[in-house]
Amino acid sequence: MTEAWGPEDGGRRAGGPVRVRVPAKINLHLGVGPLRTDGFHELNTVYHAVSLFDELRASHGDTLTLTMEGEGAGELALDDSNLVIRAARALAAHARVPAYARLHLRKSIPLAGGLAGGSADAAAALLACDALWGTGMPRDELAAIGATLGSDVPFLLHGGTALGTGHGETVSPILARPTTWHWVLAVADGGLSTPEVYRELDRLRDGSWPPAPLESADSLMTALRQRRPEVLGAALGNDLQPAALSLRPQLADVLKAGHAAGAVAGIVSGSGPTCAFLTRDANHAETVAAGLTAAGVCRQARTARGPMPGARVT
Repeated sequence: MTEAWGPEDGGRRAGGPVRVRVPAKINLHLGVGPLRTDGFHELNTVYHAVSLFDELRASHGDTLTLTMEGEGAGELALDDSNLVIRAARALAAHARVPAYARLHLRKSIPLAGGLAGGSADAAAALLACDALWGTGMPRDELAAIGATLGSDVPFLLHGGTALGTGHGETVSPILARPTTWHWVLAVADGGLSTPEVYRELDRLRDGSWPPAPLESADSLMTALRQRRPEVLGAALGNDLQPAALSLRPQLADVLKAGHAAGAVAGIVSGSGPTCAFLTRDANHAETVAAGLTAAGVCRQARTARGPMPGARVT
């Protein structure tokens, strides 16, 4: 189905409706540098897209509206503060087209869970509205717009496994032989504010017993190329984990329960509170998920695999 724009739109034609699926991310390595003068921390991170997806449907409308279902329905604002709306407006302004669309979000990625759900939805909105409006932006140009919305947005347009630098917005793919890694995501009740976790890390670093910072991501990238879960598990690291544990001490029980259930390794995902557990294969992931569920330490334990492609029109 296509729909013609009017003469005031330059006679261009756009398609619709459009559906875009976008993955969640975990950070296999998250090294956090000092606070910069622009208010961001310098980051050195290895992103990994996993098979937990949100879906955004975009169709033509006379205004810009957003509705949603699933995770966060009734909790997440659907106005101009929402990253989906902000992304659509940013693309429209950049392309100089009217910001008219009816957007519907089917959400599975938890809110404020350390899985970049908001950034994923922004990436989906950029790709969906680009297709809907026929603006024809290269993905790198969409990523540049996305970087103004959130540090993780450029990665979620590209997906896979990638090195993120700057404040996370500069993304370089990591070249390694194709390997599927299997994970269990322990989803917590309630979220954690990312800015609050960064502030807590700054507070801990200014204290008498500051947590030791991670070294470079070199060992993690070497481990990816070895394709052995126990090697990758030993290389996982997250500078934000001590801050997340300080704000949510019960996450220590989640990490212990994952270890007791047989996970190869466990880590707080990003700013938390989701914990990601590496497993040997798909069957082992099911066993670890069952152990976490039986321990009663999380709202749900979901199996996932990676790496996954970034936002894609379906």
